[in-house]
Amino acid sequence: MAVIETVGRAIDMAGVAVIVVGASVATVLFVRSFLLRHPTEDAYRQYRRGMGRAILLGLEFLVAGDIIRTVAISPTFQSVGVLAVIVVVRTFLSLSLQVELERRWPWQAPAKSGP
Repeated sequence: MAVIETVGRAIDMAGVAVIVVGASVATVLFVRSFLLRHPTEDAYRQYRRGMGRAILLGLEFLVAGDIIRTVAISPTFQSVGVLAVIVVVRTFLSLSLQVELERRWPWQAPAKSGP
């Protein structure tokens, strides 16, 4: 059980690291675009997209860590219920971020660009 707990915590740490590194990279790129005097709206849009992607990927890791620890360590009705609520909330956040970033539902085909 200690190994599974460690694996779950490692996956959680990876999720947090993905969010921190992604947010840092997005911020550096935003500042660079701003200093190079690229259009502010474009720089801001790219910044939001980078932040959103980092958060989405980090949330996936955090959900995986929760699932591993809950199912493998303490599969009681209460812990599974708490996990279900966490997964629903994080899934809603992921879906909301994805819709906001891509401006379409995940099941819709991407808009075609170009000729």
